[in-house]
Amino acid sequence: MAKYSDIKGFTVQTVSTDPAASAAAGGTWASGGSLPTAKWIGQSAGTQTSNLFAGGASDAPATPNRVGTSFEYDGSSWTAGGSMNTGRFAGTGFGASNTAAVVAGGNEPSIGGKTETYNGSAFTETTDLNTTRGEKFGGAGTSTAGIVFGGGTPPNTANTETWNGSAWTEVNNLNTARQQFAGTGSAYTAVLAIGGYDTAGTGKTESWDGTNWTEVNDLNTAREGLAGSGTNTAALAIGGLTPPGAKVGVTENWDGSAWTEVADLSTTRYQVGGSPSGTNLLALAAGGLVTEAVTTTEEWTAPSIFSKQIEGQLYFNSTTNTFKETIQDIPAGAWATGGTLNAGHGYGTGFGLQTAAVCCFGGYPTHTTNTETYNGTAWTEVNEGNTARRNLASFGILTSGLAFGGGPPFGVALTESWNGTSWTEVNDLPTTVYDNRGLGASSASGLSIGGVDAATPGASKKANEWNGSSWTAITDMGTIRNAGTAANAGTVTAGLVFGGESPSLTVNTELWNGSSWTELNNMNTAKGGAGGNGISTSALAFGGNTPSSPPHQATINEFWNGTSWTELADLGTGLSSGIAPAGGAVAGLASGGQSAPATQNTVSQEWTADAAVSTVTTS
Repeated sequence: MAKYSDIKGFTVQTVSTDPAASAAAGGTWASGGSLPTAKWIGQSAGTQTSNLFAGGASDAPATPNRVGTSFEYDGSSWTAGGSMNTGRFAGTGFGASNTAAVVAGGNEPSIGGKTETYNGSAFTETTDLNTTRGEKFGGAGTSTAGIVFGGGTPPNTANTETWNGSAWTEVNNLNTARQQFAGTGSAYTAVLAIGGYDTAGTGKTESWDGTNWTEVNDLNTAREGLAGSGTNTAALAIGGLTPPGAKVGVTENWDGSAWTEVADLSTTRYQVGGSPSGTNLLALAAGGLVTEAVTTTEEWTAPSIFSKQIEGQLYFNSTTNTFKETIQDIPAGAWATGGTLNAGHGYGTGFGLQTAAVCCFGGYPTHTTNTETYNGTAWTEVNEGNTARRNLASFGILTSGLAFGGGPPFGVALTESWNGTSWTEVNDLPTTVYDNRGLGASSASGLSIGGVDAATPGASKKANEWNGSSWTAITDMGTIRNAGTAANAGTVTAGLVFGGESPSLTVNTELWNGSSWTELNNMNTAKGGAGGNGISTSALAFGGNTPSSPPHQATINEFWNGTSWTELADLGTGLSSGIAPAGGAVAGLASGGQSAPATQNTVSQEWTADAAVSTVTTS
């Protein structure tokens, strides 16, 4: 702990509250592709990069303008999808993508309970809800394991039903009956019900754990007709209508315990289409009503870890009369045992968050296409990739990722995109490569760095940028990096890379700012094949092969605070060679890789750190 009297030449800012460490406050809204026609109060499913906006109304009032059309979004543009069997508005939608979605209930114009599934080309009518409902209600989960809750019947209902892909089952009710609210969750066991209308616009929030609803902290701005994205531990509440009827662009971020206002929508509106299976880092706001229905689409992007901006290295909290440091150092943290993988993924790859991760491909000595997802507790086998390989790179989140390079034969240019449900082959890398690494927040944007490149030949310092549809070569790194490491959730304008074989193991750290590379302070221990969580200002480097041998699989863990590296608590088990990183420097995950030279690791490890600000004494 520093003494204030010892600190000279630092900027000190006075604030009334401490900055908060969470996710999404550093995010921004940017223009996306416009809807083919104006639409509001429809049913949404999927994520920012694989979204379905079904039904709704082409203008106000809704009833005479209701439609049965649907539009699909691929992360850059909307195209016409199949038409619903029953046109409706103010129902709900859920599902992982625009090829695996469900639409339920809604105003037809009278309130109904019809359910339709969507496979990417056509809607199929299936089993009705047990309780007819409309007036906009919540939905979450996948097309085979979903949930709906609340709505107007009339009167308002608290009724909750789960969906198993063919039938509805009534389960425990919401605590507060309401309508015109947002529901979010990619898994029906981790859901949030946000805001809405009970007797007036409300800020009430409830969390569903798979069995019961629990009331949690209210929104800062009570409203109805809002959209949402995320889970019950990390979500966004978007737009809406505040009492007594003012449209707002307010966006709030949920960190699992409280709501924080972040950047507003550029276009103020309500009854907007959202991304209920998305995240609080990548979200969508499509259409909605201003004074009339609009075609406007906005995309939300945020870093995985943020802190409210404080100017300088110190600040004075005028409420508590204390001097404190800005959030740069993580003083304490520990690794704990997480869930066990169903299969080994040595020399594989992965991405995501600590509670929403993907571990995929790899396998030693036999390489595989296996893909598993993690919910913070357990791993589940899901759809496999198209081409078996190992020693490859990746980046993304649970519902939107990219995997590229690898072998055998070593290397390949093959790239596959993950939409939360399945893998699709997309445009190849400009060159064949293996033992490369990736960084990026979704399948829409990221970098591939280093590896062994056939065009070099040998270990490479090349880097390539992915724009959502194709790769482009960018400026070479300053350091050759085979089996290097990257801060997994970085961006194409703030990417941190470190370590690797050059050809000997290196400690070098570099930052990409979107146009050039800059050498930064070195790691404490040279390593290759390590894991890397976080962003350019807050990252972890863990495991890997170090100069000490044996063992080859190190436990060493280092934290990057934006300026320098500090050794923190070690991994419980040494890992290297294809560790699948997920999360950030405060809450992270290590899975896959090798736990010994010929042993594939199957036990994941979870990192949790204290990110609280530190008090500076005045003596």
